[in-house]
Amino acid sequence: MFVTGRLPLLLLLGLVPVVLFDVAGIDPWLTAVGWVLLCAAVVAADVITAADPRRVEVSRRLPARARRDEAVDTEVTLRNAGSRRLRGWMRDAWQPTAGASAERQRLDIPAGEARRVPVALLPRRRGELVSGFVAVRALGPLGIAGRQGVRQARGAIRVLPPFSSRRHLPSRLARLRELDGSTSVQVRGRGTEFDSLREYVRGDDVRSIDWRATARHGSTMLRTWRPERDRHIVVVVDTGRTSATRVGDGVRLDATMEATLLLAALAARAGDHLHLVMMDRAVRARVSGVDGAALVPALVDAMAPVEPQLIDTDWSGIVALVQRLSVRPALVVLLTAQDDPDASRAFLAALPTLAARSRVLVATASDAGPDVVTGAAVDAEEAYLAAAEERSRADAERVAAGIARAGAVALSADAESLPPQVADHYLALKLRGLL
Repeated sequence: MFVTGRLPLLLLLGLVPVVLFDVAGIDPWLTAVGWVLLCAAVVAADVITAADPRRVEVSRRLPARARRDEAVDTEVTLRNAGSRRLRGWMRDAWQPTAGASAERQRLDIPAGEARRVPVALLPRRRGELVSGFVAVRALGPLGIAGRQGVRQARGAIRVLPPFSSRRHLPSRLARLRELDGSTSVQVRGRGTEFDSLREYVRGDDVRSIDWRATARHGSTMLRTWRPERDRHIVVVVDTGRTSATRVGDGVRLDATMEATLLLAALAARAGDHLHLVMMDRAVRARVSGVDGAALVPALVDAMAPVEPQLIDTDWSGIVALVQRLSVRPALVVLLTAQDDPDASRAFLAALPTLAARSRVLVATASDAGPDVVTGAAVDAEEAYLAAAEERSRADAERVAAGIARAGAVALSADAESLPPQVADHYLALKLRGLL
C-alpha cells in the first residue's frame, strides 16, 4: 500500500468542518477524530478498488551485450492479467551504474491488455548489470492511495570495454597496408612458407626440388621458402594492485585494455596470432586460439568482468604460464606499472627469462599529474610536491634502466597515448623485419 500527496490535502481540508462545527458548539476534537476516520475509510476504499500488482505479468527485451558509455535501449512488457484497469507507475530496478532514469514510468493498462515500456540505459561501468525485479504501483480511482508490489523479472547485460582507441585504427591499418605492399620479411634460413619456384643451381638443397614442376618445365625446378609471417604475440595484462591506480579519467586497467584491443585489431588484420592473459596471483581471463574477425569480440567479452585485485602480482607464475603456451611468442607485451625499484624486484628478476626467447615490451599507463611550479618563490606545499614528483620520476627511470638491462623495451605514456604508442611499436618491429 502507498498514499499520494492528495491525502495530506484531504486531512487539511478537515479544518473547515472543525471550525464550522466548533462555531455550532460541537467539540472540535470529536470532529477532528471523525474526519480522520473518514479519511482512513477513503484510503481503504481506494486501496481495495485499485488493480492488484500481483496480477501483472512482466517480460523483458534487452541486448545480451553493450559497450560502456553507449546508450542501450531496453523494453519491459507488462500484461494486466487482472479484471481492473491498472493506472499507476513502474520502476525498473537497475543498479545506479546502469544509468537508468530515476523517474517512474506512468502506466495505464486496461484489463487483459499489455503495454511496452521503454527503459533507456547508459552504462558507466564494465561488468555485469543486473535488474532483478520491477516495482509496480497501482493507483486507486480517487488517486489518494493504492497498492504496490514487486514482480520478479531478472534481466542482465554484460557491459564491454568501450574500445575508444579504435579511432586510431584507420591510420595504423593504412601504415600496415604500406608495409605489406612495400616490404617483405626475408631472413636467412629455410623458412616454412612457400614463396616461388626457380631453376636448380649447384649447391641448392636437393630436398627442395619440386619433381612435378620439373616434369612440366623440362628442367630441374626448386621450391623457395620464406619465413612465416604470421607471428604469435602474447599480451599479459597485470590485474594486481597497481592496475587499480587512477590514470586520467579511469583506472590503469581500463587503459591497458584499450591498448590490448588496438594491438589485437592490428594483429588480426596482419594475420598474426594474439594470446591474452590477465593475471595477478590467479588467471582472471585468458583468450587463445582465436584469430581473424572473431578475435576482438572474444577479447572484449573476456575482459568485461575483470576488475583490479588489491594484491601483488605473481610474476614468476606469469612467466611460467607464458612458457607453457604451445607456441613460442615472437613478441610479449607486458601491460603493467613498474615505477618503484623495491616493489619491482620480483618483476625484474623474472623479466630476463622472457627476454631470452622473445622480444619483450613493458608498457605502462602513467599519469603526469598537475604541473608543479619550480623556482625560488614557492611555498612549502609546492616544494614537497615538486620533490615527490622528482623522486617518482627518478624511481621510474631506475626501473626503466633495469628493464633495458634485462633485454626488454620500456614504454610509458598517459592513458590516451598508450594504445597508439604500443601499436606503433608493433608496426616498427614489422617495418624492421624483426617481427
